[in-house]
Amino acid sequence: MEPARDTTVVDAPWGNVWGQDEAVATLREAASDPASMTHAWLITGPPGSGRSTLAYAFAAALIAEPGDEAAMRQVLAGTHPDLTALRTEGVIISIKDARALVERSYFSPSLGRYRVIVMEDADRMAERTSNVLLKALEEPPERTVWVLCAPSDADLLPTIRSRVRTLRLREPDVADVARLITQRTGVDQAVAEQSARHAQRHIGMAQRLATDASARARRDATLRAVLGVRGVGDVVEVAGTIVAAATEDAKALTAERDESERATLLRTLGIAEGGAIPPAVRSQLSALEDEQKRRATRSLRDGIDRVLTDLESLFRDVLMLQFGRDGSLINVELEDELRALAAAWTPERTLTVVDRIGETRENLELNAAPTLALESMLVTVASGRIP
Repeated sequence: MEPARDTTVVDAPWGNVWGQDEAVATLREAASDPASMTHAWLITGPPGSGRSTLAYAFAAALIAEPGDEAAMRQVLAGTHPDLTALRTEGVIISIKDARALVERSYFSPSLGRYRVIVMEDADRMAERTSNVLLKALEEPPERTVWVLCAPSDADLLPTIRSRVRTLRLREPDVADVARLITQRTGVDQAVAEQSARHAQRHIGMAQRLATDASARARRDATLRAVLGVRGVGDVVEVAGTIVAAATEDAKALTAERDESERATLLRTLGIAEGGAIPPAVRSQLSALEDEQKRRATRSLRDGIDRVLTDLESLFRDVLMLQFGRDGSLINVELEDELRALAAAWTPERTLTVVDRIGETRENLELNAAPTLALESMLVTVASGRIP
């Protein structure tokens, strides 16, 4: 989860980009010097490193004339006519959405210096969708710039990678993230440090953990439930617990937004709160509900993926203890339980579990049924064998 974009222009437009001085310097130069400009970029970095924040700052620097803070604010808010942005609310980016981006990329800028196309989740493209972009990336119009964002260049097809200039972001330290979270939210330094550690330096997730006690409690309960798996008989119950926790987390993230969108649509259509829905507008409401369901599906899968990321950190800690490296544990609060597991298991068994968690994440990306995928993974936790 990327942090929300703050539209305050400080050191316009780069003030919201944190901890990426080298990347900012590269993009500043590109925005100010046409000779160093590339018309297709790929910004990569671990989740929470600020890929999207940097992409929008770059877009603002490209579109707005130097010193035009009003235009920069429009870009950072996502409302400038020369910015086209896509962050999929579904599991994958559809061919329809990709074609719409390509079509927009051939429009000349209406107000700004460039037209900028930002694709925040470029790693969510299937091969057929990626092929839609190839020609547009290879030969964009002179005043169009593509900015793709993904965790790694390996998440994109080689044909895409060959057509972009890649900019890799650095991963911040736990202490750096904790300081930032304290500055942003005012939470206690100890809570900020724990949240940054548990989030594995993902800035957005660290901020959420630091400011949401229920999210911290759900994480702790889930990890303890998995540590309590002793046999196949525990598998179904714990898998259900994980899905339930992820569902609750997803609802907490989407419910307020869903209700706000529905209320806004009804106001736009001139329908009073609680009023009857005329048949003529039911299709628009149904379309919104369908979009929200797709978003809920993605949010649930993202929530389960976060649980699996936490579990990877848990068993990574077990491996660290088994190899005598206990100075950099992520889950310090569970050290006693982790030491007991490290003594009871062999490193080979721990590695098998870690590999199985990684396979489960991949299977979920391929739309495997979440509960069944988790049950299969937990059988490996219980037995040390892949079913």
